[in-house]
Amino acid sequence: MAERMKNPVQVLPDAMTGIQNLFKAMHKGGVPQATLELVHLRASQINGCGPCVHGGVESARKAGESDERLFAVAAWRETPFFTDAERAALQLAEAATRLSDRPDAVPDAVWDAAADHYTEEQLAAIILMIATTNLFNRLNVTVRAQSGATWS
Repeated sequence: MAERMKNPVQVLPDAMTGIQNLFKAMHKGGVPQATLELVHLRASQINGCGPCVHGGVESARKAGESDERLFAVAAWRETPFFTDAERAALQLAEAATRLSDRPDAVPDAVWDAAADHYTEEQLAAIILMIATTNLFNRLNVTVRAQSGATWS
């Protein structure tokens, strides 16, 4: 599979400025970096974004994640490796990524579970990570970006 073109944020670099500001804001939201990385990885797995899965694993390792937990992200419900707070964040990531899978895309039960563990500021950071990840997933999948490139 050949890349169709460079990532649009490389073609139009001003786009990256806004995205970098989103990352700065979300990292000030008080959510552990490892949790944000798990959310990013799960959304990227769902969307089949090879570059984001690859880069997400690298970033999660830098944030202190173990291989055991990284290998289990796709099956987080069936493993004992995640805290209740992380499970709530992963469930929110799945719901907010799979918007068209059900009429009530993010059911109250999913929201309430996340809200039980995170403040409004932390929820904002998690939602921004989910949304930004979905943006990059759609860009990369559309242009057939290749996995394995390092992130700058």
